[in-house]
Amino acid sequence: MLDYEGDTHIYLQIADILRDRVSGLAAGHPIPSEAEIQEEFGVARTTARRAVHVLREEGLVYTVQGEGAFVGPPSEAPRKKRKVPFYQQIATDLAGQIKAGKYAPRRPIPGETALVKQYGVARETVRRAMALLREQGWIYTVAQRGSYVSQQESWPDE
Repeated sequence: MLDYEGDTHIYLQIADILRDRVSGLAAGHPIPSEAEIQEEFGVARTTARRAVHVLREEGLVYTVQGEGAFVGPPSEAPRKKRKVPFYQQIATDLAGQIKAGKYAPRRPIPGETALVKQYGVARETVRRAMALLREQGWIYTVAQRGSYVSQQESWPDE
């Protein structure tokens, strides 16, 4: 339980909780994402990021951009590389949903915030997925409005 009235910063309290959790995990094991920490503790993304940063500075975890944080120092943790980066997995999933008719042409797809929550990834990961979908022709973005499914003739040939 977090002590909001106490003299210890919330991010340090979360770091203590996470430190206890990772102590029993093998090197290379993933730790919760910033989005998962944010949701579990009801804190801002910055607070979650600072908690992970504390553990990284202590050498208990290391991060890999676009993949997350893992237990142990990188030299001791043979981590299996993901065959496909998260942003590509998200783009493939969304393209599949578009093909299946879940999202109709000229209709919006979920926004960044909803996708961050749905996939449990950083906002930048979602942005890269959206950029890939735009590049491939699945979606287009209207400033100040959001992203929409392209007309079917714009979809890539498979």
